[in-house]
Amino acid sequence: MGIRRTGFWTVMGMLLLSGCAHQQTLKVDNAEQPYRIGREDVLDVSVWRDQELSRTVPVRPDGFISIPMVGEIQAAGKTPTELAEALKSGLQAYVQEPRVTVIVREVNSSRVFVTGEVAHPGAYPLRGRVSLLQAIALAGGFTDFANSDGIVVIRTDGKGGQIPVRYSDLVSPEGASVILRPGDTVVVP
Repeated sequence: MGIRRTGFWTVMGMLLLSGCAHQQTLKVDNAEQPYRIGREDVLDVSVWRDQELSRTVPVRPDGFISIPMVGEIQAAGKTPTELAEALKSGLQAYVQEPRVTVIVREVNSSRVFVTGEVAHPGAYPLRGRVSLLQAIALAGGFTDFANSDGIVVIRTDGKGGQIPVRYSDLVSPEGASVILRPGDTVVVP
């Protein structure tokens, strides 16, 4: 009888642990990140001494841009310097020692999403460093039914995962702030 009971509790413990294993909790990293080009951004591509190849191009919804002689090239997810290097190598067959510069003219892809029990759920543009507290303020604050200590930031930066946050920790003097990144979703239950 004791062996059965021990086996039962072992199985129950493993089931409970496996049920929690699918949610990865991320460590908060507020370090500055280089700007990555996103879908719907508008870029100025300049090829030195070649006005016919220089142009302003939008990043399409599939993340690609089209440049003469190079054709289709992935822009989303790259820094402007990385994209300039890719364009330079694509143009080397046609242009002697090409000098390519990529400038982000319009930032349209950097936004965060705030959903759940806030006054105005929706997508909000990221202009500079925006903290979680600021995003909640942009969304009009909490509704009467919000569980302010059950906030979750879902980060979609390739690692996937969730950052649980308590509002009481955000507003406390020793509390750490969470700096949002493009594509983050804030869920207020």
